Amino acid sequence: MIPSVLPTYNRAPLEFVKGEGSWLFEADGRRFLDLGSGIAVNALGHAHPKLVEVLSTQAQNLWHVSNLYRIPQQEKLADLLVEHTFADTVFFTNSGTEACELAVKMARKYFYEKDQPERVEIITFDGSFHGRSSAGIAAAGTEKMVKGFGPLLPGFVHLTFGDMDGLTNAITDQTAAVLIEPIQGEGGIRPVPDAELKALRQICDDRGILLILDEVQCGVGRTGKLFAHEWAGIIPDIMMVAKGIGGGFPLGAVLATEEAASGMTAGTHGSTYGGNPLGCAVGCAVIEEVMAPGFLADVNRRAGLFRQRLEGLVAAHPEVFEELRGAGLMLGLKCKAANMDVVQAGYDNAVITVPAADNVIRLLPPLTLSDEDIGEAITRLDKAATQVEQSLASQAQVTQD
Repeated sequence: MIPSVLPTYNRAPLEFVKGEGSWLFEADGRRFLDLGSGIAVNALGHAHPKLVEVLSTQAQNLWHVSNLYRIPQQEKLADLLVEHTFADTVFFTNSGTEACELAVKMARKYFYEKDQPERVEIITFDGSFHGRSSAGIAAAGTEKMVKGFGPLLPGFVHLTFGDMDGLTNAITDQTAAVLIEPIQGEGGIRPVPDAELKALRQICDDRGILLILDEVQCGVGRTGKLFAHEWAGIIPDIMMVAKGIGGGFPLGAVLATEEAASGMTAGTHGSTYGGNPLGCAVGCAVIEEVMAPGFLADVNRRAGLFRQRLEGLVAAHPEVFEELRGAGLMLGLKCKAANMDVVQAGYDNAVITVPAADNVIRLLPPLTLSDEDIGEAITRLDKAATQVEQSLASQAQVTQD
């Protein structure tokens, strides 16, 4: 019999009932160190006092009015994002998936209004993840994402990750944009080098096409800057944001330049819940915290300490780990052992990590992770790795016998 919750997830047998900072509490009382943050969502940790206060206050006043009317909290959050980013304008969604849908529409509508309706193709890269909508799975193009869901939305061209020569050759008179994550998350924590991002920006400028960045997972302070592309010193035309921007409240956004957004006039797009007073009140609090003096500097300091300790962990367990990759507090341990075995050993030792492609486990802790939490993380990951080593040794002995 099918369960009442559609079984599209292989859920771990854990039931968390409370969160506090970097910690989660299971129904049976166990205390888990959360290095996943709900997959990079709880940017300020669990039950952050400012977010709790803002959400409670807003909930007592107004939840929803629809986008038929002005929403002061939405305008305030848009102003904050325009102030601190490349963007001239913002549209709010509930998720990264919705942000992808609008980003695709915006790029195509831009060229339609420029009397180039043939420009509909968007170039993407293998290993990418842009959500699970029709546009998102067509953009990724992997068998895992698209099998059984055809016919696929046309208009996407898929290239090998890092193939800059292939990119130049793939641009045609039908190309509207390039869509890329500055750091692939689901794809295994694969950063695009700064030099390649700069080259990509130049190629798009030279060929008259748009650059769309997907910063759903790597944005909102996760790499030590508000957005990851800032390290390369470039700006996109359109950017998708979600996850961390709501600190745990469902919230997403599409940021764009005035030029890139010029085709999106009244009636061309909408969202029932996107940008509601509750979500935007929380979003304002998140951005204010992340942009507060010293916050991102502290993220970078913590990230440096965590990386140093993790490098030691990799060196201490060469049968389990191959390398450390990533930036800021968006890190990945590429495993030699099966990554799900490492994730499970983490559960056994009360530390949460997140699996990804390329046999990687992701470490996406709250940006507020303390030095003490980092020490505890290394201790628990070390115990998990030792457990995996013992299991590998037992399997080898059985095979030998």
